[in-house]
Amino acid sequence: MFVCHGNICRSPMAEFIFKDMLREEHVEGFTVASCATSSETIWNGKGSAVYPPAEAELAKHDIYCGDKRSVQLRADDYEKYDLFIGMDSANIRNMHRILCGDPAGKIHKLMDYTARGGDVADPWYSDRFDIAYRDIYEGCAALLKTLLNG
Repeated sequence: MFVCHGNICRSPMAEFIFKDMLREEHVEGFTVASCATSSETIWNGKGSAVYPPAEAELAKHDIYCGDKRSVQLRADDYEKYDLFIGMDSANIRNMHRILCGDPAGKIHKLMDYTARGGDVADPWYSDRFDIAYRDIYEGCAALLKTLLNG
């Protein structure tokens, strides 16, 4: 489960980048999803679509996110997923709060799978979806390598 604040930029980008990587590597058996720590983008009861600049950045790389709608992380998700991958430190804090802790050590930050660590900057504020894509791609590639190598 990829997680960010609103589930309209970074986490859906990660979801669809990772799904694309799995497809390219012919890897099956993974359930990949994304969600928000906030309810801000779910005000209409159906969730918001992926933010158009994030969708456009994915499309530049021939990755399509279809009719993805934002959803909020719930405490009962903890038993449904093996990993919760946050985009920044605030996401990590909020995941611990929503999931009532992390007794099984499932919560991680995406960039911690890379050599440089840190946060994926939120393109909602910077408008740099290209940089977010680069970071997310690098993080997803490192995560996939980690998962495939045990």
